[in-house]
Amino acid sequence: MRSALITGCSSGIGYCLAHGLRERGFRVFATARKAADVERLAAEGFESLPLDLDDSTSIAAAVSEILRRTDNRLYALVNNAGFGLPGAVEDLSRDGLRAQFETNVFGGQELIRLLMPIFRAQNEGRIVQMSSMLGYVALAYRGAYCASKYAIEGLTDALRLELRGTNIHVSLVEPGPITARFRDNAYAAFKTWIDKDHSTHRAQYEAMIGRLEGQRGPQPFTLPPEAVLKRVARALESRRPHRRYQVTVPAYLSALLERILPAPLLDTLLDRVGGRGKR
Repeated sequence: MRSALITGCSSGIGYCLAHGLRERGFRVFATARKAADVERLAAEGFESLPLDLDDSTSIAAAVSEILRRTDNRLYALVNNAGFGLPGAVEDLSRDGLRAQFETNVFGGQELIRLLMPIFRAQNEGRIVQMSSMLGYVALAYRGAYCASKYAIEGLTDALRLELRGTNIHVSLVEPGPITARFRDNAYAAFKTWIDKDHSTHRAQYEAMIGRLEGQRGPQPFTLPPEAVLKRVARALESRRPHRRYQVTVPAYLSALLERILPAPLLDTLLDRVGGRGKR
């Protein structure tokens, strides 16, 4: 049975991936940061472990335990965990930006570094990196999140080239809007790291907060997490997995327009799509 380590399984995409891959026959190691979520996943029958991507000790302990259970073998790593920190670039503190990168970039990269000797020793492995359409187009007031996803794209492309000629395959999954708790988590990060009361962008922030705290439906073209599961499954099961898998119409369209539109026209379009921080 092929085994897969998935990060960020407490809810949303990660939770869906854990269930979906288990149904497809994978031995799933479903990890989460909070003890209560680990216990809940274990109660659902998963081999669940605590894994906090901000903590190198936690990362090393999870990897060690998984390799102990699998006799030093692991087929796949799905780096899914992450969050978004909304806010204008000029309002991002060093600590806030560092927090964004610790979770979204550095923790996942540390997992890759620790697991690569295993993949090389068995001459087999799959790495799936959860990026975003905001890993190749940027929107206003999403600078920290975009920067983290652009970094993932660059690291992953370099890694893929370094692994040419091996049986270790690396894929990026680039979703657009997906039904999940992403906005709730982003709002919590905003309240932690952005000083809205002393910002030039206070009006935009107030509009954003009003939307987040009020009744709101899904964005247009939003898909459920199962749409991401389909692409991740292909990345893990295809004999020749793709380098990139876009998910949702906005993701496909953004990738196309980024290639063909003149920069000023693309900026105008992205400015409208982003809603000047109000969406």
